[in-house]
Amino acid sequence: MQGWLTTTWEPNWRSFRYFVLYRLLLGGLCLLGLVFPGEWNVRLNLLPSVLLYTLVGAYFAAMVSGYFLARFWQQHFNFQLSFQVLADVLVISVLMFIAGGVSSGLGLVLLISLAAASLVGQGRLVLFYAALATLAALMSQSFGILYRGFDPGSIVQAGFLSAGYFATAILARLLGQRIMINEDLARRRGIALDNQIRINQRVVERMQDGVLIVAPDGQVVRYNPMAARLLGLPSVAGQLVDNAPTLAAGLAHWLAGGDDSVLFFGAGNSELGARFESTASSDGDVLIFVEDVGRIKEQAKQLKLAALGRLTASIAHEIRNPLSAISHASELLQEERRGEIFERLLRIIGDNTARLDRIVSDVLELGRQNQAQVEIIALREFLGNFAVELLANENLPASTIALDVPPGKMICFDRSHLHQVLWNLVGNALRHASRGPGSVRIVFAGEDVPGRVELHVIDDGPGVPEALRDQIFEPFFTTHTLGTGLGLFIARELCVANGGALVLRAGGGGGHFIVSGRSDTCQSAVANDALAAS
Repeated sequence: MQGWLTTTWEPNWRSFRYFVLYRLLLGGLCLLGLVFPGEWNVRLNLLPSVLLYTLVGAYFAAMVSGYFLARFWQQHFNFQLSFQVLADVLVISVLMFIAGGVSSGLGLVLLISLAAASLVGQGRLVLFYAALATLAALMSQSFGILYRGFDPGSIVQAGFLSAGYFATAILARLLGQRIMINEDLARRRGIALDNQIRINQRVVERMQDGVLIVAPDGQVVRYNPMAARLLGLPSVAGQLVDNAPTLAAGLAHWLAGGDDSVLFFGAGNSELGARFESTASSDGDVLIFVEDVGRIKEQAKQLKLAALGRLTASIAHEIRNPLSAISHASELLQEERRGEIFERLLRIIGDNTARLDRIVSDVLELGRQNQAQVEIIALREFLGNFAVELLANENLPASTIALDVPPGKMICFDRSHLHQVLWNLVGNALRHASRGPGSVRIVFAGEDVPGRVELHVIDDGPGVPEALRDQIFEPFFTTHTLGTGLGLFIARELCVANGGALVLRAGGGGGHFIVSGRSDTCQSAVANDALAAS
């Protein structure tokens, strides 16, 4: 019996207060029965008297004091419970003796008190309460047989009643133990569930992907802050079709049996991807994950370039030393005249040596995150000098490049960066153009946005094929046998570092690249743009 409470029992003051409240009502009914006597008083021989008024009044006072103690002084649980049960046993035993013993039926009232006490009490005390009630019932019946002429055979009824006391106490205690175990398990599971909900909510709020829960009718049930940020909305509450029509159309297509993902554009024209997943909820809600595809691509690209940069930096010295030796050896061999085939082979060696050196230089350039030293550049003068230098390097007449730049136009850019960007763009244009007069044009244009300017590099070549437009800015992508595939990528990165952009214009004949930059306050504007771009 003692093992019943060693691991699971703890004071249950709420249930104890209900028990005391029941006893308070019982004492009040007894007191009212004496104040307003009826037929039941005569049957039970409980006629009003000083003894009964004193007994019932003291019992009711004990119940009132016990109720307030249980409500406002939650200490010494076992003592308070034992006091209440003892009062019940004494008062009901006396009333049972006065009413004629066990035949009066008052002994059954103790069963309720014992059952309630056993539900909230400890194992050993439960047996003590049952033993106390049994002793009181037997003594009361025995005194009645000896001094008041009760039927001697009624002692058997008292024995059965006493056995009922023990059975009730034991069964109630077993039930109470099971209830307490289940209550404790439910409480601990409730705490664990609440903690898990809090953790899940914090995880969802901190996710870099947007999460939306959408009802079958298209109503957004719940979403995290990242979902609203990616979609460029202060709130996504309401109908999904009103906030993100493209996403709603993708969801409808998936519900009809289509693909479980869709690509679309969100805030700031960023490329987003959404995945749809069904849930096991009874409401049939749909879970939508929204991720920034552009950010993922950028991270993958940066990881690739970082790994390549570390590799190249470690072997650049080992590569350039043999290249220098090969280049020097080919120069020495060129001093000997051994025929046309010999010279052609030397040219092949020289061209490929230069290409390898250029590849190493371009890859090393990717790892150098030099901050742009921006300045105000007069475009007309800068482009004039640039065209002369490039045409001299390519052995082309001055009329090959046509400049359309009004005087006084400025751009805020790092001078060496702008030179490198244009060298790559115009060099590519000359490679694909006819190289006739005006085959490559550099045109100045202003944008609708105040403080920004554009330089258009246009050639009369075949242009970039539609299938390659999404790949030309990818690192190491090239269609030229001698190209490194890094020129356009580095050019775009340099533009971003200067607070500008490099894009390929769609439509029209020939290649058409646009370099954009600022023309107003140089220092603060570029710094802010570069920080935002990073």
